[in-house]
Amino acid sequence: MKVRIAALGLVLLAPAVNAQGLAGLDCVIQPSREVQLSSAVSGILESIEVDRGDAVVEGQLLARLSSGVERASAELARQRAESELAISSQQERLSLAQRSLARVDTLHSNKMISEKEQDETRTEARLAQLDYDTAREEKSIAGLEYQRALEVLKLREITSPLSGYVVDRYKSVGEYVEEQPILLLAQVDPLYVEVIAPVGLYRTIEPGMTAQIFPEQPIGGELQAVVKTVDPVVDAASGTFRVRLELDNGDNAIPAGISCAVEFPGR
Repeated sequence: MKVRIAALGLVLLAPAVNAQGLAGLDCVIQPSREVQLSSAVSGILESIEVDRGDAVVEGQLLARLSSGVERASAELARQRAESELAISSQQERLSLAQRSLARVDTLHSNKMISEKEQDETRTEARLAQLDYDTAREEKSIAGLEYQRALEVLKLREITSPLSGYVVDRYKSVGEYVEEQPILLLAQVDPLYVEVIAPVGLYRTIEPGMTAQIFPEQPIGGELQAVVKTVDPVVDAASGTFRVRLELDNGDNAIPAGISCAVEFPGR
């Protein structure tokens, strides 16, 4: 394994020649993010909305699992959450009980009914109030159950976690998915420039530094990238360390996966 690492370091440290004929370190331009997208739950793929090479935006629906049962459950929960019948019924009962209590209190003050009858009527009013409060609480719980049903339904929908492109598609409609990836996505703005540099340059490269990037043909040209990270650990076998630069690619003009040369200031 050490022999392989050392050999890789020698290859990457071989001087690269840019379009201007200047020698620089070899580098590779890569996506800033790559995501193998899978489903949080198992099921049969009902639809896949994208294919390889399609552009996607964060939050876009990419695929959906079969979800007839979940949709029905969500609709049932919605109707329960929006229903006002139970509350209206208990409110009418409470209003009647309160009116009855008011009349009984009047009759009792005029000594026309016994205290026992007044107490029974007051108890009925309290029970009516409790039933009304229970109906309101059950409606609140129904609302929470509706939100839960929506979240369960969302688990059947696969959305993009980034803005970028579909690199590969592993599954087709009708296939059963469990933990396997469905799509491979890549974010290409910004891009990362990966460099393996000799240990002799360790203290000359710092985060925030701007370097010149020379992509291979047919892209060509000269670009600027900013050093984002410098690995704090040096590979002893090859005498190298890794550097990552960030390259703006707002117009998506630079493809990921191409080779390049990099020139750091002061070299």
